[in-house]
Amino acid sequence: MACTEKHNLTRWKEFILLGITGPPELQAPLFGLFLTVYLVSVVGNLSLIILTKIDSGLQTPMYFFLRHLALTDLGYSTAVGPNMLVNFAVDRPTISYNWCATQLTFFSMFITSEIFILSAMAYDRYVAICNPLLYTVIMSHRLCQLLVAISYLYSILLSLLTIIKIFLSSFGGYNVIRHFYCDSLPLIALLCSGTHEIKLIILIFSAFNLVSSLLIVLVSYILILVAVLRMNSTEGRHKAFSTCGSHLTVIVIFYGTLFFMYVQPKSSHSFDTDKIASLFYTLVIPMLNPMIYSLRNKEVKNALYRACRIFKKINKPPIQETHRQLPEGTSPSNFSKPVINKTFSSEKAKTLYIQRNKDNGFIIRSTASEKTMEHHH
Repeated sequence: MACTEKHNLTRWKEFILLGITGPPELQAPLFGLFLTVYLVSVVGNLSLIILTKIDSGLQTPMYFFLRHLALTDLGYSTAVGPNMLVNFAVDRPTISYNWCATQLTFFSMFITSEIFILSAMAYDRYVAICNPLLYTVIMSHRLCQLLVAISYLYSILLSLLTIIKIFLSSFGGYNVIRHFYCDSLPLIALLCSGTHEIKLIILIFSAFNLVSSLLIVLVSYILILVAVLRMNSTEGRHKAFSTCGSHLTVIVIFYGTLFFMYVQPKSSHSFDTDKIASLFYTLVIPMLNPMIYSLRNKEVKNALYRACRIFKKINKPPIQETHRQLPEGTSPSNFSKPVINKTFSSEKAKTLYIQRNKDNGFIIRSTASEKTMEHHH
């Protein structure tokens, strides 16, 4: 954008978001649709996070990474979703300058983290199938924590670098963002200066993130495919493919959307197509991931079933005790215990018998008849 001397140091207090444009009569149905998608996403990802944390059967590296995948899904969908839904209800959708920077920071951090967590999950599947005997040794809890920590730290540093470069630059006199949230490309279009440097930084790091993570995924799955083809057992092949099926589905959807966003030719690039793709990976993918991992995974379904049973037991109302009116002169403590009438040959035999049966809650009475035993309830 060409900037005049008057506007070359402009710092806006807020930005106007164009949002999801369309006929006014579609605003209410779209709001209902996106609200449903977002709520399903939140419930699904929160359930996966809690389930993989508390269930003893899901304490493996695979579910450790799955928990953090659900966390990143929840993170970047929440960075965008609520603000987008609020903008449906207002005539002039806006976002403050500071919140715009915050939203872009968290969105970039979580989306970048997810890229490398998916790569770590691919490596985990490779070790599980190609080196099953050494799986627990190689994929130690310490290594898993290290891989996730590196993903988060790298994502935070990269996000801060990009956001600082953008928001320290000068904005022009036009504060309308052609998007439904603060994304880097629409913001760069509003800058007066430094756009070439920022675009170069984004291009280099985006290419590095996509290529390096995708390379890890491709190499892992090529080695997995070779190992599976060498298996003699049909059952073993089926088990290996079922183990990787959910992750492979998520990989194809996620990377396909990102490549559509960032690797399409410049001639066909438009903010309208970006909006559609952004809607897909900010709201739809976070909703689909828990479903894919739940519906295609027996261990997750079994864990969910166990959690539901425990929840039902906790919420089951206590059994109400019915109180009967006791006969006159009867002690409550005596009425609740079985009474045994028995004849003993001597006082010593009676004492010994009482000692043996005192823990059973019986009341012993001496009677004249032998070998009689009555239970009064």
